[in-house]
Amino acid sequence: MKFDIMLAESAGFCMGVSLALNKLNKALEQINTRRIFTFGPIIHNPQVLSFYEEKGVRITEDFNEPGPDDIVLIRAHGIPLEIEDRLITRNVSIIDATCPKVKKAQLLISKNSQSSKCLLLYGEPDHPEVKGLLSYANSRAYLFEDIRQLEFMDIDPGNHYCLAAQTTQDREQFQSISTYLRNTLAHDPVILDTICDATKNRQIETIEIAKQVECMIVVGGKNSGNTRRLCKVAMEHCPACFHIETEHELSREIISGFSRFGLTAGASTPDDTINKVYHKLKSMLYS
Repeated sequence: MKFDIMLAESAGFCMGVSLALNKLNKALEQINTRRIFTFGPIIHNPQVLSFYEEKGVRITEDFNEPGPDDIVLIRAHGIPLEIEDRLITRNVSIIDATCPKVKKAQLLISKNSQSSKCLLLYGEPDHPEVKGLLSYANSRAYLFEDIRQLEFMDIDPGNHYCLAAQTTQDREQFQSISTYLRNTLAHDPVILDTICDATKNRQIETIEIAKQVECMIVVGGKNSGNTRRLCKVAMEHCPACFHIETEHELSREIISGFSRFGLTAGASTPDDTINKVYHKLKSMLYS
């Protein structure tokens, strides 16, 4: 029997993740006498976090933990403004590894959400990036996860609004939300383009692959928002879609009965992990 595996070209680390890890690697090379913290997990991938934990990198969620002699790296997702201010007052050394796309979103929200223009933010309530984005709003902010939730929110159609999104959200859903607001509000909202092109391209490629295969395998941390969304968009076109973190989760039960497979991965998934999944899948199919 002939088997096909379509591997997404966009699978693996995005630019923002690569930049953040490069900054952390550089700090580890140059500094060996001071403690290095990341404020929250640097990325959402358990295997990467274990690797850096072995190198002595500590994760903290408490701004009181690092002291004046310590280094704190701000993760790719960014952090809330008030947390950054607290760290500065403690005189810690800060390395800002916020993804440039997230930084752009933060600044756009700060510029466009004024006292007379409320922020509508499309994102996940518990995601660290979203908590950071909300801190840049200079007005009242409304957070919603989908258009259904937005429809039931108590917003005044006569007010002025700006709309932004978590950088890894679904662009098609964002466009639907924009259309809904234009048809509902008395004043057209200011639409901020905060969704990362890499996210959009990865989702488009995933959809194209999902349309051509019988089984999709998406690799990445279970707590990775962009990986979960890849699963969601893939499943709309290929119901047999499986989210795994490593090759150890692959099983014959998952792949049984299929001959055409698609393989992609989230923006925080290392190439090594993707390669291991690919080679194990290939080995299982032909053994």
